[in-house]
Amino acid sequence: MTLEALEKNTWPSPEGESHLETTCFALRKKPLKLFGVEDFRIMIGQSIGLTYLVPLALNILEENILAEGDFYEGDLLNALLTSDTDFWETHKNYWERGCSIYTQNLDKLRQADTIKTIRNEWKSNFAIFEKIHAIGK
Repeated sequence: MTLEALEKNTWPSPEGESHLETTCFALRKKPLKLFGVEDFRIMIGQSIGLTYLVPLALNILEENILAEGDFYEGDLLNALLTSDTDFWETHKNYWERGCSIYTQNLDKLRQADTIKTIRNEWKSNFAIFEKIHAIGK
């Protein structure tokens, strides 16, 4: 199924010429079984369809914490960690699973063959992510 079918919500065609807008519009019509890492990264990065995409993205990250879209190793992880806080506040089970996947893969993240800036980004984004349920929510 597609996000459009699952959410029972058809978006109007984008009026802008933005590549991101047209990409997100097209991805809402793409069957989820055909999604690649980059598709998940884009949509989760825009906090679109999180109810359906997060569980699938968590499966990918369980297999490979450094799953890579078009930017860099671990860009899916980063998109997940920085997606809509409201979603994570209301889906504590997914939040717990995300925290668990991250902490179980600390060695892989520390040893990733990537620049220090990206490793620091994961660390700082996770520090914020893990506090979502610790702030008296």
